[in-house]
Amino acid sequence: MSQPLDSIAAVLESTGDYRVLRRLEPLTDDPDAPNEPTFIGLVLDTETTGTDYATDEVIELGILKFEYGASGRIYRVLETFNQLHQPRKPIPAEITRITGITDADVAGKRIDDAAVQALAADVGVVIAHNASFDRQMCEGRWPVFAEKNWACSCHQIPWRAEGHEGMKLGYLLIDYGFFHKGHRAIDDCHALMALLARPLQASGRLALSSLLETARKPTVRLWAQGAAFETKDALKARGFRWSGSRRCWYMDCDEEQLEGERAFLQQEVFQRPVAHLPVDRITARDRFSARTNPEAPAS
Repeated sequence: MSQPLDSIAAVLESTGDYRVLRRLEPLTDDPDAPNEPTFIGLVLDTETTGTDYATDEVIELGILKFEYGASGRIYRVLETFNQLHQPRKPIPAEITRITGITDADVAGKRIDDAAVQALAADVGVVIAHNASFDRQMCEGRWPVFAEKNWACSCHQIPWRAEGHEGMKLGYLLIDYGFFHKGHRAIDDCHALMALLARPLQASGRLALSSLLETARKPTVRLWAQGAAFETKDALKARGFRWSGSRRCWYMDCDEEQLEGERAFLQQEVFQRPVAHLPVDRITARDRFSARTNPEAPAS
Protein backbone atom coordinates (compact mmCIF):
# COMPACT_ATOMS: atom_id res chain seq x y z
CA MET A 1 0.00 0.00 0.00
CA SER A 2 1.34 3.43 -0.93
CA GLN A 3 2.13 5.99 1.76
CA PRO A 4 -0.94 8.21 1.08
CA LEU A 5 -3.27 5.21 1.28
CA ASP A 6 -1.55 3.98 4.44
CA SER A 7 -2.25 7.36 6.00
CA ILE A 8 -5.91 7.23 4.99
CA ALA A 9 -6.22 3.72 6.43
CA ALA A 10 -4.62 4.86 9.69
CA VAL A 11 -7.06 7.77 9.98
CA LEU A 12 -10.05 5.50 9.38
CA GLU A 13 -8.86 2.97 11.95
CA SER A 14 -8.15 5.66 14.55
CA THR A 15 -11.84 6.60 14.63
CA GLY A 16 -12.81 3.21 15.98
CA ASP A 17 -15.63 3.07 13.43
CA TYR A 18 -13.69 1.33 10.66
CA ARG A 19 -11.51 -1.69 10.14
CA VAL A 20 -9.22 -1.73 7.12
CA LEU A 21 -8.19 -5.02 5.57
CA ARG A 22 -4.87 -5.09 3.76
CA ARG A 23 -4.00 -7.43 0.92
CA LEU A 24 -1.78 -10.22 2.20
CA GLU A 25 1.75 -10.21 0.80
CA PRO A 26 3.95 -13.34 0.82
CA LEU A 27 6.01 -13.74 3.96
CA THR A 28 9.48 -12.23 3.66
CA ASP A 29 12.63 -13.90 4.95
CA ASP A 30 13.70 -13.12 8.50
CA PRO A 31 16.72 -10.80 8.35
CA ASP A 32 18.28 -12.43 11.41
CA ALA A 33 20.33 -15.61 11.15
CA PRO A 34 18.91 -18.46 13.24
CA ASN A 35 20.36 -18.73 16.76
CA GLU A 36 18.61 -22.04 17.49
CA PRO A 37 18.28 -25.48 15.91
CA THR A 38 16.33 -25.30 12.66
CA PHE A 39 14.17 -27.75 10.74
CA ILE A 40 12.45 -28.01 7.37
CA GLY A 41 8.69 -28.13 6.89
CA LEU A 42 6.08 -27.89 4.17
CA VAL A 43 2.86 -25.91 4.03
CA LEU A 44 0.61 -27.68 1.54
CA ASP A 45 -2.80 -27.13 -0.05
CA THR A 46 -4.75 -28.96 -2.73
CA GLU A 47 -7.64 -28.17 -5.03
CA THR A 48 -9.50 -31.28 -6.10
CA THR A 49 -12.39 -32.58 -8.19
CA GLY A 50 -14.30 -33.51 -5.02
CA THR A 51 -14.00 -34.77 -1.47
CA ASP A 52 -13.63 -38.54 -1.91
CA TYR A 53 -9.95 -39.44 -1.67
CA ALA A 54 -10.61 -42.82 -3.27
CA THR A 55 -12.17 -41.49 -6.48
CA ASP A 56 -11.46 -37.76 -6.79
CA GLU A 57 -8.22 -36.22 -8.01
CA VAL A 58 -5.91 -33.34 -7.17
CA ILE A 59 -6.14 -30.69 -9.89
CA GLU A 60 -3.82 -28.17 -8.23
CA LEU A 61 -1.04 -28.67 -5.70
CA GLY A 62 0.58 -25.78 -3.87
CA ILE A 63 3.58 -26.15 -1.55
CA LEU A 64 5.81 -23.77 0.39
CA LYS A 65 8.98 -25.36 1.76
CA PHE A 66 10.32 -23.40 4.71
CA GLU A 67 12.92 -23.29 7.46
CA TYR A 68 11.76 -22.87 11.04
CA GLY A 69 13.36 -22.89 14.47
CA ALA A 70 12.73 -24.96 17.58
CA SER A 71 10.90 -21.91 18.96
CA GLY A 72 8.39 -21.97 16.10
CA ARG A 73 9.93 -18.94 14.45
CA ILE A 74 9.82 -19.09 10.64
CA TYR A 75 13.08 -17.92 9.07
CA ARG A 76 12.64 -18.25 5.33
CA VAL A 77 10.79 -19.84 2.45
CA LEU A 78 13.12 -22.21 0.63
CA GLU A 79 11.01 -23.26 -2.36
CA THR A 80 7.63 -22.47 -3.89
CA PHE A 81 5.77 -25.10 -5.91
CA ASN A 82 2.43 -24.78 -7.70
CA GLN A 83 1.22 -26.98 -10.55
CA LEU A 84 -2.06 -27.88 -12.23
CA HIS A 85 -3.20 -31.33 -13.31
CA GLN A 86 -5.73 -32.53 -15.88
CA PRO A 87 -8.00 -35.12 -14.23
CA ARG A 88 -9.42 -38.15 -15.98
CA LYS A 89 -12.91 -36.62 -16.01
CA PRO A 90 -14.09 -33.03 -16.59
CA ILE A 91 -13.93 -30.74 -13.56
CA PRO A 92 -17.37 -30.47 -11.94
CA ALA A 93 -19.07 -27.11 -12.38
CA GLU A 94 -19.25 -26.57 -8.62
CA ILE A 95 -15.49 -26.99 -8.29
CA THR A 96 -14.92 -24.48 -11.07
CA ARG A 97 -17.29 -22.06 -9.34
CA ILE A 98 -15.36 -22.35 -6.07
CA THR A 99 -11.80 -22.38 -7.39
CA GLY A 100 -12.05 -20.70 -10.77
CA ILE A 101 -10.11 -23.62 -12.29
CA THR A 102 -11.54 -24.70 -15.63
CA ASP A 103 -10.94 -27.65 -17.92
CA ALA A 104 -9.10 -25.27 -20.24
CA ASP A 105 -6.74 -24.26 -17.43
CA VAL A 106 -5.67 -27.85 -16.76
CA ALA A 107 -5.70 -29.15 -20.36
CA GLY A 108 -2.48 -31.06 -21.00
CA LYS A 109 -1.11 -30.26 -17.53
CA ARG A 110 0.36 -32.83 -15.17
CA ILE A 111 1.85 -32.38 -11.71
CA ASP A 112 5.49 -33.48 -11.74
CA ASP A 113 5.39 -36.47 -9.39
CA ALA A 114 9.18 -36.78 -9.16
CA ALA A 115 9.50 -33.10 -8.24
CA VAL A 116 6.92 -33.50 -5.45
CA GLN A 117 8.72 -36.56 -4.08
CA ALA A 118 12.05 -34.70 -4.11
CA LEU A 119 10.57 -31.59 -2.53
CA ALA A 120 9.14 -33.51 0.42
CA ALA A 121 11.96 -36.00 0.90
CA ASP A 122 13.86 -34.13 3.65
CA VAL A 123 11.04 -32.40 5.56
CA GLY A 124 10.12 -33.11 9.15
CA VAL A 125 6.49 -32.02 9.07
CA VAL A 126 3.75 -31.29 6.52
CA ILE A 127 1.14 -28.72 7.53
CA ALA A 128 -2.28 -28.26 5.95
CA HIS A 129 -5.31 -26.30 7.11
CA ASN A 130 -7.50 -29.39 6.83
CA ALA A 131 -4.95 -32.15 7.08
CA SER A 132 -7.45 -35.01 7.23
CA PHE A 133 -8.53 -34.02 3.71
CA ASP A 134 -5.24 -32.96 2.14
CA ARG A 135 -3.24 -35.89 3.49
CA GLN A 136 -5.67 -38.47 2.21
CA MET A 137 -5.83 -36.76 -1.18
CA CYS A 138 -2.02 -36.70 -1.44
CA GLU A 139 -0.62 -39.88 0.04
CA GLY A 140 -2.20 -42.25 -2.48
CA ARG A 141 -0.47 -40.52 -5.39
CA TRP A 142 2.73 -39.39 -3.69
CA PRO A 143 3.92 -42.14 -1.31
CA VAL A 144 6.40 -39.79 0.38
CA PHE A 145 3.50 -38.12 2.19
CA ALA A 146 2.49 -41.39 3.85
CA GLU A 147 5.87 -41.44 5.58
CA LYS A 148 5.74 -37.91 7.01
CA ASN A 149 4.52 -36.32 10.20
CA TRP A 150 1.43 -34.19 9.54
CA ALA A 151 -0.12 -31.31 11.47
CA CYS A 152 -3.49 -29.61 11.00
CA SER A 153 -3.47 -25.84 11.46
CA CYS A 154 -7.28 -25.78 11.50
CA HIS A 155 -7.92 -28.22 14.34
CA GLN A 156 -4.61 -28.37 16.25
CA ILE A 157 -4.33 -24.67 17.09
CA PRO A 158 -6.83 -23.42 19.73
CA TRP A 159 -8.19 -20.62 17.56
CA ARG A 160 -11.44 -20.23 19.51
CA ALA A 161 -9.65 -20.10 22.87
CA GLU A 162 -7.39 -17.46 21.33
CA GLY A 163 -10.39 -15.24 20.56
CA HIS A 164 -11.42 -16.24 17.03
CA GLU A 165 -15.03 -17.06 16.19
CA GLY A 166 -14.22 -19.14 13.09
CA MET A 167 -11.41 -21.42 12.00
CA LYS A 168 -11.60 -21.00 8.22
CA LEU A 169 -8.47 -19.54 6.67
CA GLY A 170 -10.25 -16.45 5.35
CA TYR A 171 -11.90 -15.69 8.71
CA LEU A 172 -8.61 -15.97 10.57
CA LEU A 173 -6.88 -13.65 8.11
CA ILE A 174 -9.61 -11.05 8.56
CA ASP A 175 -9.10 -11.17 12.32
CA TYR A 176 -5.45 -10.30 11.70
CA GLY A 177 -6.42 -7.49 9.32
CA PHE A 178 -5.73 -9.15 5.96
CA PHE A 179 -7.51 -10.62 2.96
CA HIS A 180 -6.30 -12.86 0.16
CA LYS A 181 -7.44 -14.57 -3.00
CA GLY A 182 -8.73 -17.81 -1.54
CA HIS A 183 -9.43 -21.25 -3.02
CA ARG A 184 -6.27 -21.40 -5.10
CA ALA A 185 -3.63 -23.69 -3.71
CA ILE A 186 -0.56 -21.45 -3.55
CA ASP A 187 -2.54 -18.42 -2.36
CA ASP A 188 -3.92 -20.46 0.54
CA CYS A 189 -0.38 -21.67 1.30
CA HIS A 190 0.85 -18.08 1.58
CA ALA A 191 -2.12 -17.22 3.78
CA LEU A 192 -1.43 -20.13 6.10
CA MET A 193 2.27 -19.35 6.28
CA ALA A 194 1.47 -15.79 7.33
CA LEU A 195 -0.81 -17.04 10.11
CA LEU A 196 1.73 -19.56 11.39
CA ALA A 197 4.37 -16.84 11.66
CA ARG A 198 2.20 -14.59 13.83
CA PRO A 199 1.62 -14.55 17.59
CA LEU A 200 -1.72 -15.87 18.75
CA GLN A 201 -4.05 -13.12 19.90
CA ALA A 202 -4.63 -14.14 23.53
CA SER A 203 -1.51 -16.06 24.58
CA GLY A 204 1.00 -14.24 22.39
CA ARG A 205 2.59 -17.55 21.52
CA LEU A 206 3.72 -18.13 17.94
CA ALA A 207 1.03 -20.06 16.10
CA LEU A 208 3.53 -22.53 14.65
CA SER A 209 4.93 -23.28 18.12
CA SER A 210 1.44 -24.05 19.44
CA LEU A 211 0.67 -26.26 16.45
CA LEU A 212 3.86 -28.30 16.68
CA GLU A 213 3.44 -28.91 20.41
CA THR A 214 -0.03 -30.35 19.84
CA ALA A 215 0.98 -32.34 16.78
CA ARG A 216 3.85 -34.04 18.62
CA LYS A 217 1.58 -35.46 21.32
CA PRO A 218 0.28 -38.98 20.70
CA THR A 219 -3.48 -39.42 20.90
CA VAL A 220 -5.55 -42.53 21.47
CA ARG A 221 -8.73 -43.81 19.85
CA LEU A 222 -10.97 -45.69 22.27
CA TRP A 223 -13.62 -47.98 20.82
CA ALA A 224 -16.84 -48.62 22.75
CA GLN A 225 -16.98 -52.14 21.36
CA GLY A 226 -20.17 -53.96 22.29
CA ALA A 227 -22.08 -50.90 23.49
CA ALA A 228 -25.84 -51.43 23.34
CA PHE A 229 -27.90 -49.47 20.83
CA GLU A 230 -29.88 -47.68 23.54
CA THR A 231 -26.68 -46.06 24.89
CA LYS A 232 -26.09 -44.10 21.68
CA ASP A 233 -27.43 -40.81 23.08
CA ALA A 234 -25.14 -40.99 26.10
CA LEU A 235 -22.17 -41.81 23.87
CA LYS A 236 -22.94 -38.99 21.47
CA ALA A 237 -23.39 -36.50 24.30
CA ARG A 238 -20.00 -37.53 25.69
CA GLY A 239 -18.33 -36.83 22.34
CA PHE A 240 -18.10 -40.32 20.90
CA ARG A 241 -18.57 -40.66 17.13
CA TRP A 242 -20.07 -43.45 15.06
CA SER A 243 -17.94 -45.37 12.59
CA GLY A 244 -20.21 -46.85 9.93
CA SER A 245 -17.51 -49.14 8.59
CA ARG A 246 -16.60 -50.54 12.02
CA ARG A 247 -20.21 -50.39 13.32
CA CYS A 248 -18.87 -49.02 16.57
CA TRP A 249 -18.67 -45.79 18.60
CA TYR A 250 -15.22 -44.29 19.17
CA MET A 251 -13.50 -41.29 20.71
CA ASP A 252 -10.14 -39.68 19.98
CA CYS A 253 -8.54 -38.16 23.07
CA ASP A 254 -5.23 -37.34 24.73
CA GLU A 255 -3.51 -40.19 26.55
CA GLU A 256 -4.14 -38.61 29.95
CA GLN A 257 -7.90 -38.63 29.27
CA LEU A 258 -8.05 -42.33 28.46
CA GLU A 259 -8.72 -43.67 31.94
CA GLY A 260 -11.51 -41.15 32.46
CA GLU A 261 -13.22 -42.24 29.26
CA ARG A 262 -12.83 -45.90 30.16
CA ALA A 263 -14.44 -45.16 33.53
CA PHE A 264 -17.32 -43.39 31.80
CA LEU A 265 -17.95 -46.38 29.54
CA GLN A 266 -17.91 -48.83 32.43
CA GLN A 267 -20.18 -46.72 34.65
CA GLU A 268 -22.60 -45.13 32.18
CA VAL A 269 -22.62 -47.37 29.10
CA PHE A 270 -21.78 -50.94 30.08
CA GLN A 271 -22.63 -50.52 33.81
CA ARG A 272 -20.06 -53.15 34.68
CA PRO A 273 -16.30 -53.61 34.53
CA VAL A 274 -15.15 -54.16 30.95
CA ALA A 275 -11.65 -55.35 30.16
CA HIS A 276 -9.73 -55.03 26.92
CA LEU A 277 -11.69 -52.30 25.12
CA PRO A 278 -9.82 -51.72 21.84
CA VAL A 279 -7.47 -48.72 21.87
CA ASP A 280 -5.42 -47.40 18.94
CA ARG A 281 -2.41 -45.16 19.60
CA ILE A 282 -1.99 -42.48 16.95
CA THR A 283 1.01 -40.23 16.28
CA ALA A 284 1.69 -37.49 13.76
CA ARG A 285 3.11 -40.13 11.42
CA ASP A 286 -0.33 -41.73 11.04
CA ARG A 287 -2.77 -39.04 12.16
CA PHE A 288 -5.13 -37.82 9.41
CA SER A 289 -4.02 -40.65 7.12
CA ALA A 290 -6.37 -43.00 5.31
CA ARG A 291 -4.70 -45.68 7.45
CA THR A 292 -6.37 -44.24 10.54
CA ASN A 293 -9.60 -43.07 8.92
CA PRO A 294 -12.40 -44.59 11.05
CA GLU A 295 -14.62 -44.75 7.98
CA ALA A 296 -12.15 -46.80 5.96
CA PRO A 297 -13.10 -50.45 5.48
CA ALA A 298 -11.69 -52.66 8.22
CA SER A 299 -8.81 -54.83 7.03
